[in-house]
Amino acid sequence: MRIGELADLIGVSTRAVRHYHHLGLLPEPERRANGYREYGLRDAVTLARVRRLTELGLGLDEVRDVLADDAGRELREVLAELDADLARQEEGIRARRRRLAAVRRQAEEHGGLPAEGPVSDELAALFAQMARTSAARPGPEPAMAAKEREVLALLESTGGEGGNKRMVELLAEVTAAPGAMDRTYEVYGLLDALAEAGTDDPRVEEAAQALADCIPDAVIAVLGREHWERAAGAGAEADGGFMAAYYAQFTPAQAQAVRRAIQLLTERAG
Repeated sequence: MRIGELADLIGVSTRAVRHYHHLGLLPEPERRANGYREYGLRDAVTLARVRRLTELGLGLDEVRDVLADDAGRELREVLAELDADLARQEEGIRARRRRLAAVRRQAEEHGGLPAEGPVSDELAALFAQMARTSAARPGPEPAMAAKEREVLALLESTGGEGGNKRMVELLAEVTAAPGAMDRTYEVYGLLDALAEAGTDDPRVEEAAQALADCIPDAVIAVLGREHWERAAGAGAEADGGFMAAYYAQFTPAQAQAVRRAIQLLTERAG
């Protein structure tokens, strides 16, 4: 058989046959005097097996390992591994579909997705509460509110399932009290007002105190003094990690107000 006849017989392209030659999956056959490759039945059997194995999902390196073991023992092992991998992929797809369903539900319930989404149902509900609060207040929403949502969405994405749940619970504590969200928006406004201010502006202390007052004692206790000390310490920014990036989004006066608020929370942690 010529290469085209072999490819047609097995249902692959001639390019694939040449690629398998290059990878060593299919031995190069003898050539006729005219230079054409001459394929036999054994070549067709081998090529058909390569095709079946790739259709099962094996990579070409795995196919090479299988073909090297004529007894088939490694084939059983590889197929078992493949089955386990497919099961993981199947569960991953189910999890993604559940997540997609939740996102679609958020869009229907809240009239669209938040700009920072997709996020969890709990965080979407918080963002919707923020939107209602902002809509009820005069003027545009403070820029600091949008920054807050971005950071919360980031923390949820990087905190792991346990960390996400804990963060949402703490946020619920912060916003549960009557008027808490209104007070939070007042703090956003105070911080926005510091955008062009110097770090020695007396409004820095006012904003810091207002920000600290928004955090209930129960939340401070849950996180513990060590957490607040780390966040308030000089090393929190010096290592170039998350806290350094967090403070970098603020103007100098805003960053100073946030640092001072964390110091006040550390003092309250006792």
